[in-house]
Amino acid sequence: MTSLVTPPGWPAEVRPPDAPDWEATAAAWLLDLCPPEYRSYPALRRHVVVLARFAVLHVEASRQAVERGLSEARGGLRDVAPPDVVEAAVQTWHREGARLLGVRRAVGLVEEALRGRRFRARL
Repeated sequence: MTSLVTPPGWPAEVRPPDAPDWEATAAAWLLDLCPPEYRSYPALRRHVVVLARFAVLHVEASRQAVERGLSEARGGLRDVAPPDVVEAAVQTWHREGARLLGVRRAVGLVEEALRGRRFRARL
Protein backbone atom coordinates (compact mmCIF):
# COMPACT_ATOMS: atom_id res chain seq x y z
CA MET A 1 0.00 0.00 0.00
CA THR A 2 1.28 3.43 -0.94
CA SER A 3 1.10 6.09 1.73
CA LEU A 4 -0.05 9.56 0.80
CA VAL A 5 2.65 12.05 1.67
CA THR A 6 2.68 15.82 1.62
CA PRO A 7 5.70 18.01 2.31
CA PRO A 8 5.89 20.85 4.82
CA GLY A 9 4.01 23.81 3.43
CA TRP A 10 1.37 21.74 1.66
CA PRO A 11 -2.01 23.52 1.99
CA ALA A 12 -4.42 21.92 4.45
CA GLU A 13 -7.31 22.55 2.05
CA VAL A 14 -5.82 20.25 -0.61
CA ARG A 15 -5.84 16.48 -0.25
CA PRO A 16 -2.53 14.69 -0.79
CA PRO A 17 -1.59 13.74 -4.36
CA ASP A 18 -3.31 10.52 -5.46
CA ALA A 19 -5.98 10.73 -2.74
CA PRO A 20 -9.51 10.49 -4.12
CA ASP A 21 -10.57 13.79 -5.73
CA TRP A 22 -7.29 15.45 -4.79
CA GLU A 23 -7.18 17.43 -8.05
CA ALA A 24 -10.69 18.78 -7.39
CA THR A 25 -9.57 20.03 -3.98
CA ALA A 26 -6.49 21.55 -5.60
CA ALA A 27 -8.59 23.32 -8.22
CA ALA A 28 -10.98 24.73 -5.61
CA TRP A 29 -8.10 26.01 -3.47
CA LEU A 30 -6.27 27.50 -6.46
CA LEU A 31 -9.41 29.29 -7.63
CA ASP A 32 -9.82 30.75 -4.15
CA LEU A 33 -6.30 32.23 -4.43
CA CYS A 34 -6.90 33.84 -7.80
CA PRO A 35 -9.03 36.79 -8.87
CA PRO A 36 -12.72 35.86 -9.13
CA GLU A 37 -12.67 36.40 -12.90
CA TYR A 38 -10.49 33.32 -13.30
CA ARG A 39 -13.53 31.16 -12.52
CA SER A 40 -15.10 32.28 -15.80
CA TYR A 41 -12.26 31.01 -18.01
CA PRO A 42 -13.07 27.50 -19.27
CA ALA A 43 -9.43 26.62 -19.95
CA LEU A 44 -8.52 27.26 -16.32
CA ARG A 45 -11.45 25.24 -15.02
CA ARG A 46 -10.74 22.29 -17.32
CA HIS A 47 -6.95 22.18 -16.95
CA VAL A 48 -5.96 22.42 -13.31
CA VAL A 49 -2.23 22.39 -14.07
CA VAL A 50 -2.72 25.51 -16.21
CA LEU A 51 -4.71 27.06 -13.36
CA ALA A 52 -1.80 26.28 -11.03
CA ARG A 53 0.62 28.15 -13.30
CA PHE A 54 -1.75 31.15 -13.34
CA ALA A 55 -1.97 30.99 -9.54
CA VAL A 56 1.81 30.92 -9.15
CA LEU A 57 2.15 34.01 -11.32
CA HIS A 58 -0.68 35.76 -9.48
CA VAL A 59 0.93 35.13 -6.09
CA GLU A 60 4.32 36.25 -7.38
CA ALA A 61 2.76 39.47 -8.70
CA SER A 62 1.18 40.03 -5.29
CA ARG A 63 4.61 39.65 -3.68
CA GLN A 64 5.99 42.26 -6.07
CA ALA A 65 3.14 44.58 -5.11
CA VAL A 66 4.04 44.13 -1.44
CA GLU A 67 7.66 45.02 -2.16
CA ARG A 68 6.56 48.13 -4.03
CA GLY A 69 4.15 49.05 -1.25
CA LEU A 70 6.93 48.76 1.30
CA SER A 71 9.32 50.84 -0.75
CA GLU A 72 6.75 53.62 -1.24
CA ALA A 73 4.83 53.53 2.05
CA ARG A 74 6.68 56.06 4.16
CA GLY A 75 7.23 58.60 1.40
CA GLY A 76 3.87 58.14 -0.25
CA LEU A 77 1.73 58.21 2.87
CA ARG A 78 3.44 60.77 5.12
CA ASP A 79 1.45 63.66 3.60
CA VAL A 80 -1.92 61.93 3.98
CA ALA A 81 -1.65 60.00 7.25
CA PRO A 82 -0.13 60.51 10.70
CA PRO A 83 3.16 58.70 11.48
CA ASP A 84 1.49 55.96 13.56
CA VAL A 85 -0.85 55.13 10.68
CA VAL A 86 2.06 55.05 8.24
CA GLU A 87 3.91 52.64 10.55
CA ALA A 88 0.79 50.49 10.85
CA ALA A 89 0.65 50.36 7.05
CA VAL A 90 4.31 49.31 6.90
CA GLN A 91 3.68 46.55 9.45
CA THR A 92 0.67 45.41 7.43
CA TRP A 93 2.86 45.16 4.30
CA HIS A 94 5.37 43.08 6.28
CA ARG A 95 2.67 40.69 7.54
CA GLU A 96 1.21 40.35 4.06
CA GLY A 97 4.64 39.67 2.61
CA ALA A 98 5.24 36.90 5.14
CA ARG A 99 1.83 35.38 4.41
CA LEU A 100 2.49 35.44 0.68
CA LEU A 101 5.81 33.64 1.13
CA GLY A 102 3.92 30.71 2.61
CA VAL A 103 1.25 30.85 -0.08
CA ARG A 104 3.93 30.89 -2.79
CA ARG A 105 5.50 27.76 -1.35
CA ALA A 106 2.13 26.02 -1.10
CA VAL A 107 1.01 26.88 -4.62
CA GLY A 108 4.37 25.81 -5.99
CA LEU A 109 4.09 22.43 -4.27
CA VAL A 110 0.60 21.91 -5.65
CA GLU A 111 1.78 22.84 -9.14
CA GLU A 112 4.67 20.36 -8.88
CA ALA A 113 2.28 17.60 -7.78
CA LEU A 114 -0.09 18.39 -10.64
CA ARG A 115 2.87 18.05 -12.99
CA GLY A 116 3.50 14.55 -11.63
CA ARG A 117 5.91 14.98 -8.73
CA ARG A 118 5.25 12.75 -5.74
CA PHE A 119 6.67 13.31 -2.30
CA ARG A 120 8.27 10.74 -0.02
CA ALA A 121 8.36 10.60 3.74
CA ARG A 122 11.76 11.44 5.16
CA LEU A 123 13.20 9.91 8.27
